[in-house]
Amino acid sequence: QVQLVESGGGLVQPGGSLLLSCAASGSPFSRYVMGWYRQAPGKQRELVASITSDDKTNYADSVKGRFTISRDNAKNTVYLQMNNLKPEDTAVFICNARLTLIPQINFWGQGTQVTVSS
Repeated sequence: QVQLVESGGGLVQPGGSLLLSCAASGSPFSRYVMGWYRQAPGKQRELVASITSDDKTNYADSVKGRFTISRDNAKNTVYLQMNNLKPEDTAVFICNARLTLIPQINFWGQGTQVTVSS
């Protein structure tokens, strides 16, 4: 079992930047594929970015070139650097941990609100 706590959300103007952090505890961090999802009101939760234990990354097409996911295994933390934010990025961003060897086992954070508005 792993516990996930997100931070760094807030209100930002279009074109601005935010850095999200997700701190993990309770289980060896290196065993997990980490991901950031987002969910806007009335919409399904979607994968924004993910990163494996050996730093392989993937991104949703809508955020490629703007967002960067990274992880620091020594700090048990995954980050999402978000640049050039757009109003359509507004959502609750949720951290996810998936056990590499048993990928159907997932853990979720509580989410952090990101609002992009002028």
